[in-house]
Amino acid sequence: MEDLIGRLRVELSERADPSLAISGKRFFKEPVTLYGVKTATVREISRRYYRHIREHPRSMILDLCEMLWQSGCLEETFIACHWSYELRGEYATSDLQVFERWIFNYVTNWAACDTLCNHTVGAFLEKYPTAVTSLHEWATSTNRWARRAAAVSLIIPARKGMFLQDVFTLADTLLRDDDDLVRKGYGWMLKAASEAHQQDVFDFVIERRNVMPRTALRYAIEKMPRELRDEAMAR
Repeated sequence: MEDLIGRLRVELSERADPSLAISGKRFFKEPVTLYGVKTATVREISRRYYRHIREHPRSMILDLCEMLWQSGCLEETFIACHWSYELRGEYATSDLQVFERWIFNYVTNWAACDTLCNHTVGAFLEKYPTAVTSLHEWATSTNRWARRAAAVSLIIPARKGMFLQDVFTLADTLLRDDDDLVRKGYGWMLKAASEAHQQDVFDFVIERRNVMPRTALRYAIEKMPRELRDEAMAR
């Protein structure tokens, strides 16, 4: 396993562009470690290496993902997210503990948080809906990435009309969060839910528009018709 990860890291280093690493850091307020490899190239490398391991036991693939997360390098976390998402047809209920550990121990920026939670955690929740209760625990954490994770894990399920009451409960929990990235996260969650439940989300926002931070409010109503957006923003 370590040999495969070593080869992967050598290839990422060989295909790195230092200028791209410098420009990529501008998207983050937090310190990030980057090779400087284009996203399309990272995806190509990830798919190619996954073909060598896809017949391995699920636990072994998750161990490889953990090794990638431990590096702290953004391109490696993207590969870990891809590999763990590829396992979605084989998820076991215990896998949530693994994903939770990654969130609390390794996620240090919005890109890693969103890539993991939108796809891997979102797919897990679609398979095991009762596990959504864990998100309500994350939403009260002192860890800012866990709080954002609580919201962005529901982006894709919410677009499908799932978990509406959980969306509203989480948004209420996070409503006045001091962290701008958490506010944007739950605003995005509400926007996703509005694709299937526009009126319900609109009513939720209207009831709270005087206390909801403007950043979250703008995100929540972004896909609504102009007249609804104007009404929601009016005070």
